[in-house]
Amino acid sequence: MPYIIYFFFGMLPSFIWLLFYLKEDKNPESKRMIIKIFIYGMLATLPIIAFWLLVELIGYREQLSVFFASSIYATIFYIFIGIAFFEEFLKYLVVKEKVLKDPEFDEPIDTMIYMIVAALGFAAFENLLYLSPFIMPEATFSIKGTAILSGIRFIGATFLHALCSGTIGYFLALSIYETKCQGIKIEKPFLLFRLASKKTLFLILGIGLATFLHGLYNFSIMKLEGNLSWIIPVIILMSLAVFLTFGFERLKKLKSTCKI
Repeated sequence: MPYIIYFFFGMLPSFIWLLFYLKEDKNPESKRMIIKIFIYGMLATLPIIAFWLLVELIGYREQLSVFFASSIYATIFYIFIGIAFFEEFLKYLVVKEKVLKDPEFDEPIDTMIYMIVAALGFAAFENLLYLSPFIMPEATFSIKGTAILSGIRFIGATFLHALCSGTIGYFLALSIYETKCQGIKIEKPFLLFRLASKKTLFLILGIGLATFLHGLYNFSIMKLEGNLSWIIPVIILMSLAVFLTFGFERLKKLKSTCKI
């Protein structure tokens, strides 16, 4: 019985956000594709898990943990690159390899939708791990405690994954839209965009912004003390939520002008 409850509360945060964001697409994607990308998002956690299992197997987990905590620079590298960047990049790879070449990918808003779906799959597997007896011993199990932790991850880590990946999806749409829909001008591009491929720079901007905000969120809750430990995460979540709202609206307007 406890395992069923672990599974329910582990998956629930992702399913709620999934239902919320799928409403943004006026031309819903097929259930087959949604389930497929969600599962691939879950599988995207495996390289990270495999790495830590390997470290554990060869007996270097403690030494590696000590090294990452040895200085502020090592800690920042671990949080921003070791966690945030690799998680965002793995979710992006799911969409790059499994969506962009699929015939069902036919409008700009799809990039945001599928990036969010992959992110929620990733977050669901994370939630299952955090709620499982392997991390939370069964001796301490309680329905109330599991529900509270699930609720915290619903408004925190799960929401963050969706927002950061949705941000990548927005810039990914612009990168494709810029190169495949000729004659449509993006308003006032950054000066940097004139110095290199706009497609590449849009993508770098999206992954870079998502990585920075994801890392800053983690750094705040892990290392900061006092009010900043929750004020900064709240500001990040609220700002990204507003950004995605405007992002969806802008990409919807592109639908009538350009199909990818």
